[in-house]
Amino acid sequence: MVRSRAGDIAQSEIRRNNLSRMLSELHLRGSLTRSELAASLRLNRSTVASLIAELAARGLVWERLRDKPAPQPTPGRPSPVVEICREGPAALALELSTDWIRAAVIGLGACVAVSVRKDLSLASSTPEQALDEAHDLVGSMLGRLDHGPRLAAIGVSAPGAVRAEDGYVYNAPNLGWRDVPLGSLIRSRFSDLGVPVFVGNDADLAACAEHMRGSGRGTADFICLWGEGGIGAGIVVGGRSLSGAAGYAGEVGHMTVDPDGAQCHCGSHGCWETKVGEEALLRRSGRDPNGGSAAVADLLEAAERGESGALAAMAESGRWLGIGIAGLVNVFNPSRVALGGLYARINPYARQALEHELGRRAMPAPGAMVELTTASLGADALLLGAAELALAPILRNPAIVPLSGDATVIISRRRARPPSYGWTLAPAEARR
Repeated sequence: MVRSRAGDIAQSEIRRNNLSRMLSELHLRGSLTRSELAASLRLNRSTVASLIAELAARGLVWERLRDKPAPQPTPGRPSPVVEICREGPAALALELSTDWIRAAVIGLGACVAVSVRKDLSLASSTPEQALDEAHDLVGSMLGRLDHGPRLAAIGVSAPGAVRAEDGYVYNAPNLGWRDVPLGSLIRSRFSDLGVPVFVGNDADLAACAEHMRGSGRGTADFICLWGEGGIGAGIVVGGRSLSGAAGYAGEVGHMTVDPDGAQCHCGSHGCWETKVGEEALLRRSGRDPNGGSAAVADLLEAAERGESGALAAMAESGRWLGIGIAGLVNVFNPSRVALGGLYARINPYARQALEHELGRRAMPAPGAMVELTTASLGADALLLGAAELALAPILRNPAIVPLSGDATVIISRRRARPPSYGWTLAPAEARR
């Protein structure tokens, strides 16, 4: 019997979906035996073997024997262990922050091959100057890699309102950047690498990493508040990232909390950021509001010594954090809210005032449900999130990676462009 073209297409789509499911399972959970994959994906052993063979032929996974016998031996041949191949495709992850640039090469499975950081103020730099610095930093970092993973794409974390489609930065108030075609500029400056570029908002990318591997793991409704100079939020609703029509969702720092308040860098007045941002914290502690990370470090040291001025400044920031978080809890009803970046560092000193205000202002039902925690991945959340953004096309369709014998991974811009930020965790497969 001759199979119909529609049937061939359906079978091809089923296989593509199963390849994606298997690679995503290994990407999130680490090493698994063939038996564990069969049980988790609900596929028969022959299908699992065929999928593993294709992923291995594309240089994405490899198999080995168990290091130790299984605790409860089963009849028959021992099931091999399947692992992500560390020499497979990887992302160049870049973090552009107000006070530093970080870069890393990160493969599937969140394997970090190499990373580097340079402290400098980007607030006084043009986008072109910042990318020159980033290019030099990446060049020195890649020079340290004798061998290793193959770069497939660049993922970039930027502190501003980023259009997901093309990496256009509408506004990055704390950098002083507005209407910057950042994705295009990065593609041009890093043209020597010859790979596609994806740009995301820093808080969204932190939330992605924390939801998949950190403080948000196991939750379907999660908010990660992230801030260094300012404050933003990555919001997960029903297991999906909330990105908005163009990717601008999550700019919670520019909610108005005080209509008669100070002017914000965004041009409005009384934004939440004017109450809880780095400048506000430093100003109320009597420090230079433009002192950056060095001034924040000095403030934290003073708080640790118990200096009253430092503790009072932290408490006031905690109070305003509680006011804003209460509004988010009332609107989104998350089961968990994580504080990252600056807010994780001041948490020990701001927590009491934050919880007091949250308790006063959150509606009783959603307020009683929410768990307040800190981001568990620390500073690595942004780079890991940028890598997830860059590697998402491969995880969605591993067949875009050439079979063995081809030299490079090729991801076309048309096929690689993720919808919004391109990450969704299926309840049964990715929240273990």
